[in-house]
Amino acid sequence: MKSGPRDVRLIDSLEAIQPVPVSALVWRVVRDGRDPCQCRATGGRWDDGTFDVLYTSRDRDGAIAEILFHLKRGQPVIPSQVRYRLYELHLELNAVLDLSAPGALETLGVQMSRFGQLAFEEREAEYPRSQDIAEVAHFLEFTGIIVPSARWTCENIVVFCGRVPPDAIEAVKDHGLIDFPVWEAGQPRERRP
Repeated sequence: MKSGPRDVRLIDSLEAIQPVPVSALVWRVVRDGRDPCQCRATGGRWDDGTFDVLYTSRDRDGAIAEILFHLKRGQPVIPSQVRYRLYELHLELNAVLDLSAPGALETLGVQMSRFGQLAFEEREAEYPRSQDIAEVAHFLEFTGIIVPSARWTCENIVVFCGRVPPDAIEAVKDHGLIDFPVWEAGQPRERRP
């Protein structure tokens, strides 16, 4: 349950945005053996832990970059026993809040100069406003949000799982295990400005 009152100005701002339908192929990385369509309340950047979400990326490398950041958590090397798989999913969402336009998040109070720049341990200094935005969007019954990735130059789609029917998320293809050192060595260091 949300603690404290919701920001009325934020509610008004999000209500003024017309929801968009999304039918898209997206990417997701999960621990080997886990269902790629399984939703969770993680307390991440776009959920405050009070509702289930599914984090996806429109870009294959964006999905890998995101999980790699979390695996390292400030360490120079990846733990050697981790096994993660890359999946392609299909989303069919009818009322998505699109916040991907330049300046959209800043208008809602997200400090873009710090967006994705802080270490994982410092996330509490960065996440509260994005979590507020997602919580209000969920409250307003959007089925998900489109946001810029904090780890790669692409968009992420965060699904609000309790707002969609079970067939809105479908695993299309398992692309196999990820070799993180090989992927990391072969990729340019793309980051959000």
